[in-house]
Formats: sequence, structure tokens, C-alpha cells
Amino acid sequence: MATLPPSPVKEFPADSLEKQVYSMVNSLEDKIPLMNDRNRLAFALLNFLRGQGDPPLVTVRNNKLTLANITKEELAELLEKKLEEIKK
Repeated sequence: MATLPPSPVKEFPADSLEKQVYSMVNSLEDKIPLMNDRNRLAFALLNFLRGQGDPPLVTVRNNKLTLANITKEELAELLEKKLEEIKK
């Protein structure tokens, strides 16, 4: 069985909302150690900013994230602050 090479990944422009949200969540690697958890969280927060998802507290609670050195409530507060910076 042969494995094909992965398809190329097209990066978002640096000033796009997607890039800002994913970069912000990836900066929390010390608090959210699993990459898949960070990707799911970033996707959910991106939907929230577009008016289609839940606020950060509900998102953090529902995504069943593996957290390190932070509580769910503290993470939700931190995310709300960082999302406010992105909105500006």
C-alpha cells in the first residue's frame, strides 16, 4: 500500500482573522499541551467571532480540553481578553 504525499497547505494572510485566532490559541501551548485540542478550540473561537458559536466559557467547558497549570474558568477569562484584542 502506497502513501501519497500530503496536499500542500495554503497559509492564511497574517492579517486575517483566522491566522490571528489560530496564532493566539497556539501561543497557549504551555496551558493546552495537545495540538488537536488547540486546533479544535481555535475553530470554535473563530466560529464565535463570526457569530455562529458559543462564548469562550461554554466552548472551554464543552471541548473537554486537556489543560495544564490553569483552570477552565481562568482559561476562558484569558481567551475573552485575547479575543477582545483581536476584535479591535
